[in-house]
Amino acid sequence: MKRKVIIGSLLAFLVIIGGIAWGARVFVQKQQEQSQRIVATSAAITEIFAKLDLDLVGVPKTQAKLPARYQNVAKIGSPMAPSVEKIDSLNPTTVYAVSTLKDQYNSAFKKQAVNVVYLKLDSVKQLKGTLSSLGKQYHRTRQAHTANQEIDSAITTVKKRIHGRKPRVLILMGMPGAGYMIMTEKTYVGYLVKIAGGENVYAANGQSFISPNNESLAQQKPDVILRLAHALPDQTIPQFNDEFKNNPVWAQMPAVKNHRVYDLKQPTFNASANINAAKALKQVSQWLYPK
Repeated sequence: MKRKVIIGSLLAFLVIIGGIAWGARVFVQKQQEQSQRIVATSAAITEIFAKLDLDLVGVPKTQAKLPARYQNVAKIGSPMAPSVEKIDSLNPTTVYAVSTLKDQYNSAFKKQAVNVVYLKLDSVKQLKGTLSSLGKQYHRTRQAHTANQEIDSAITTVKKRIHGRKPRVLILMGMPGAGYMIMTEKTYVGYLVKIAGGENVYAANGQSFISPNNESLAQQKPDVILRLAHALPDQTIPQFNDEFKNNPVWAQMPAVKNHRVYDLKQPTFNASANINAAKALKQVSQWLYPK
């Protein structure tokens, strides 16, 4: 009997110690979170942090709708040209930017000695890796796992819909006042098309973007054309419409003849991989393999 009492006391003691240790860990994590002053320079990155349930002290000024929790957070300028001075004034512990803008950002940030972490968001795989690493770093592994499960579920769904001949796809990215570029399978939208069972009419050949050429375009026979308005869609989509109306090269394409030209709109689609990847995959799948 005495032995049972001793064992019971030891177990109770271990439970108490375990509870104290767990409480201490939660306290330390909370302190770490409160000491973090994170700045996101793109809409895609703000969406990732919102999904991970983390606060930000700086967000970009953009036409894209930011998560509600960041509506009153300080704006640090446009994603393409953020104000380094404004960012520095927020005393950030870490600034996050997309890796494709590293060359554009680097010199300005170095002058202010701002700690910048560049996230690779050029593919669905990189998005999943970013979610996992940030989840681990900021003690949000559960949220990261849930987000990645949503993406994996969408991948499984769209792959089951693939059948017959792969549709040939031409992907265009428009920029306000600067025409458009052709996106290869090395871009985020290119990866979406590949996963959903489409064949990009332009091989990557080590390139993510290709300058358009009427002679080359005339040789392509895309079944589907996807048009991404990279910024200011109110300006970019009309530019696309004028291009398709006035340039005779488009009229001969099966995608145009069969009315299979689709505009990729934010927030579901973006040039960088974002938290809406699961929804984007399902939408691309519907366009490539309509019922």
